[in-house]
Amino acid sequence: MERVIRFILNLLWLVFGGGLVLALGYGLAALICFVLVITIPFGVASLRLASYALWPFGRTLVPKPGAGIASGVANLLWVLLAGWWLALSHILAGVALCVTVIGIPFGVANFKLVPAALWPLGQEVVETP
Repeated sequence: MERVIRFILNLLWLVFGGGLVLALGYGLAALICFVLVITIPFGVASLRLASYALWPFGRTLVPKPGAGIASGVANLLWVLLAGWWLALSHILAGVALCVTVIGIPFGVANFKLVPAALWPLGQEVVETP
């Protein structure tokens, strides 16, 4: 039954919660990062975020076991260049969605995306049990 609820929430998120728009935005950012070659790791992280933003219910972000100091340094650069405004947009969207009772699950999903938007490198998306 829990899987069915997650599926329904993900479908509603995709259509009404902005999931498709978020995923397309992260995908566009990934393409730009891939074109600029030196920012390919950011492009990979952006694709990971696109996947997570497209289908967030029933998934979570956990630290990747092999992530080292380089991902931490790259995350600092990410926060300065893109992460802060992405996180801010998720916070604002989450607050706006939580105004209505029906929007609360979608607001919570946006709040779940804030840490991912701030610190994407060295993280992986996994299914929740």
